[in-house]
Amino acid sequence: MTGPVRHRRDELPIGRRMAELRARRGMSQQVFADRIGKSKSWVDKVERGVRTLDRLSVIQTVATALGVTPTILLTGRTHREPVTDTDAAVERIQAALARHDPPDPDPDADDPTTRQLDDQAGYAWTAYRNGNHPQVLRTLPELLAATRRTRATEASTVDLPVRVYRLTAQTLVKLGKPHLAWLAADRAMTAAAGDPYHTGLASISLAQALRALRRGCLATAAALTAVHQLDLTPSRAFLPDEPGLTGTLLLEAALAAATHRDATAARDLTERAAHLAGAQDERHHDREGSTFGPTAVELARALTATRFGDHHHAVTIHRRVVATPGWQLLPAEHRAAHLIDIAHTHLDLGDPAAAGRALIAADHIAPAEVRTRPAARAALTAILRDGQSSADFTRLATLIGLTDQGQIHPRPIAP
Repeated sequence: MTGPVRHRRDELPIGRRMAELRARRGMSQQVFADRIGKSKSWVDKVERGVRTLDRLSVIQTVATALGVTPTILLTGRTHREPVTDTDAAVERIQAALARHDPPDPDPDADDPTTRQLDDQAGYAWTAYRNGNHPQVLRTLPELLAATRRTRATEASTVDLPVRVYRLTAQTLVKLGKPHLAWLAADRAMTAAAGDPYHTGLASISLAQALRALRRGCLATAAALTAVHQLDLTPSRAFLPDEPGLTGTLLLEAALAAATHRDATAARDLTERAAHLAGAQDERHHDREGSTFGPTAVELARALTATRFGDHHHAVTIHRRVVATPGWQLLPAEHRAAHLIDIAHTHLDLGDPAAAGRALIAADHIAPAEVRTRPAARAALTAILRDGQSSADFTRLATLIGLTDQGQIHPRPIAP
């Protein structure tokens, strides 16, 4: 005969954890109900799982009465999940960017070879595509230093530093460090040395950094200058990643045009990109795994619509795109980043519940995208202030540590 099933404490439903903590403190259901301003019947139903304990304001009240943090009540754990110290990681990246050591002239020096560094850069880009930003942050400082020290060879003069500086720039944009991102992107442009293909790749990162700095005109010019350079290349048909590279640059230019309210340019550039995307396979990836195709164009349309205040249209595009097969072919980082953007769109529409669902979906796809980016934390905080969050959303906010912040004061719930 099988014995009773034993559950780990962090696997118990929240009502069971509440009951366990209450009993451990010697409180009857009636005493506990009086402390939190609820009825004994309410307490009993929550503990038996008949009612759901999902409102942040109620969870905080219950946790206070039990003398624990919301984290313990929600997860049964007394510590947060380990996270990368983002500020410290950015400091190390900044220090690496500030160094200008000459290449090591010693042929017997025990430094990584260009091939080894190229492999390391490939692993770091894979982590980026999967939204594993803590792994990227751990890798970048030493990768930057080693790339700088590498003796110049035909293979390393352009390709390797462009790859590493691009990755640095795009990661820093996500972390809300646009000035450092601009510096890294400028280094990528310098390393490209006028080569049309590598200049095009570096210009993607430069445009993103300039957009983050709200320098839309400069971002548009940077992307379109790179497109023009590619157009003048006699052997363009033999360039890697074409026409995906040109299409991606056009989308960056369109998004930049939207930041400085140039609706005509944004529309025309998006249409040019859509024309190129029509001949692209959704499975096409460039060397770093970025995807250009009809789905990427539609997501850019949604973001552009948001920039011009047409939030309903942006949500309509979003709902249509996520139901297509092309959505699943995008890198995890791209999908999660879009969901964070659409969460802000839902907030602008006054729909915090939909915003919360978007962030939960993003967390399922690429947790670090949500848990390390300031844009995600800003959306999380706005939803928490509304005070009508689901249990899943509250659990996510607690794991990140937002529910411990004293400045979060949920709005009162109307009776």
